[in-house]
Amino acid sequence: MFELPYFATASQYFDIELIDVILRLLAATVIGMMIGLNRDINDKPTGMRTLALVSLGAAVVSVVAVHFEGLIDNPDALSRVVQGILQGVLTGIGFIGAGVIMRQPKDKTVTGLTTAATVWITAALGIACALAAWQIVLVASVLTFFVLVVLKPVELFLVRLFGGDPEAVKEDD
Repeated sequence: MFELPYFATASQYFDIELIDVILRLLAATVIGMMIGLNRDINDKPTGMRTLALVSLGAAVVSVVAVHFEGLIDNPDALSRVVQGILQGVLTGIGFIGAGVIMRQPKDKTVTGLTTAATVWITAALGIACALAAWQIVLVASVLTFFVLVVLKPVELFLVRLFGGDPEAVKEDD
């Protein structure tokens, strides 16, 4: 039999104490705030409070669903619940992301795609915090900040190097 990752048995993993719930929700909120701060610094439509709430909301839905009494005793039900969480939250969050995407028919440009993707990854990180997938949270958070902070100047440099329009890169953000 395999061991569950994150140093917990199945019953410990889903039958969580109040302090663990608080820490999971707090971690989701802080990660959302950190990603949102990056968006605030870059003067984007979603900021620290918005992304903190997106991440916290995704975490709350996830914790509530897996914390339901007796769920651990029914692995098929648990599997369906976790699948439902993932589908529901990530599909629903797409509507918020869609709200920040703007299409300009005259000049045929689309803006806000990076912001929409940021909303989506923030929700995913909230789910990961709720499920105590700490290794995934750490790696995904580092990669998220790498993409948002480090890759933007690299992208602008490469676009200029290959003769593209650097303004097009700025519009997508």
